[in-house]
Amino acid sequence: MSRLQETFDKLQGIKKEQRELKSAYREALSQNPEHKEVIEKIKQKRDRKKQLEDIVKADFSREFNRLDSIKTQIEAEQELLSDLALNQLTKGEQVQVTDQYENEYEPIFNVRFRKLK
Repeated sequence: MSRLQETFDKLQGIKKEQRELKSAYREALSQNPEHKEVIEKIKQKRDRKKQLEDIVKADFSREFNRLDSIKTQIEAEQELLSDLALNQLTKGEQVQVTDQYENEYEPIFNVRFRKLK
């Protein structure tokens, strides 16, 4: 068995143990009546907070529309930056950028696995 597979299997086992411990913890909390009471109070406060935020959002609708537009623009630019960095890396070139304060940045590449269907 490959080291990659062994490490993956070990990680899966650790994650399973983590899920079991978290589940036991949540079960213990659900049995505590004071915890339930506090959760209900938090829910009420959260609902009131949401009401107040909605009132203010109504007054700032134009600004929130602009925020949504900026968020979409940032996501598109980040995707373009990632694509350009990856292309530059595959060509064997150094990948580095500098901000207005002369701080240098280098890319961080991340590998994740997803379950095949």
